[in-house]
Amino acid sequence: MKSVTLGANTFSYDDIGEGPALLLLSGWCQDHRLFKTLAPELARTHRVIRLDWRGHGEHRSHDGDFTTDDQADDVVAFLDHMKIDTVVPVSTSHGGWANIEVTDRLGKTRIPRCVVIDWIQTTPNEAFFSMIDHIQDRSNWENGRGDFFNYWIGDTENLDIIDHVNNEMAKYSFEMWARSGREIARAYRKWGNPMQRMAEMKQHRPITHIYSQPFEPEYAQAQLDFAAGNDWYKPNKLPGKTHFPTLEQPKLVADTIRAFVK
Repeated sequence: MKSVTLGANTFSYDDIGEGPALLLLSGWCQDHRLFKTLAPELARTHRVIRLDWRGHGEHRSHDGDFTTDDQADDVVAFLDHMKIDTVVPVSTSHGGWANIEVTDRLGKTRIPRCVVIDWIQTTPNEAFFSMIDHIQDRSNWENGRGDFFNYWIGDTENLDIIDHVNNEMAKYSFEMWARSGREIARAYRKWGNPMQRMAEMKQHRPITHIYSQPFEPEYAQAQLDFAAGNDWYKPNKLPGKTHFPTLEQPKLVADTIRAFVK
């Protein structure tokens, strides 16, 4: 991975392939390794940049507390530093909140399309907020995190996913997990859900949601209902079993992204 210093923080990133630019952004307490099989697949046809969030990836130290808006600031600063005029951001999970903020700020000319992956699109119930509270409680955070891990993995035997969760995600500190919980809860309380956030954008442009979980038919229907009234929104349900389609079925995810951005 390469390094770049923006303001008071250093970030890890890499840059492979040629063609229209795609910027891969993970969720909280994840990093570029989430895209280890997706990135080379996409690089057959595109320039693919993996950027780690502040305090993530190979540079875990950072300049104090930070928020989703700070993450969006970092992405804009990175794109300016790299002199990237047009890009399609591709985020996973709750990296979507910063992705949509960047997309909204930079407008349709610089970001003509946007991809979000496996990000809870509907308004969560109070049980979800309780789980979020648990990962912010220093006395109970590992149990709360374990509840998420068990649901995300399901009954998969995919070793890449098991390693990503049990070794890569599990190495992030209590402080980062607690920060993620605070920012995710804050976003849902403010916006209601990601679809409502997207509806509030100053300029609409095609956005696709590629996902496998949750499996309940009413979750899929809620997205179809939203898409019926917002033709720029395109949900794409994949036949996966876990929260990690970029590791579970990278070729299918790459083909879905390519079909969307062409």
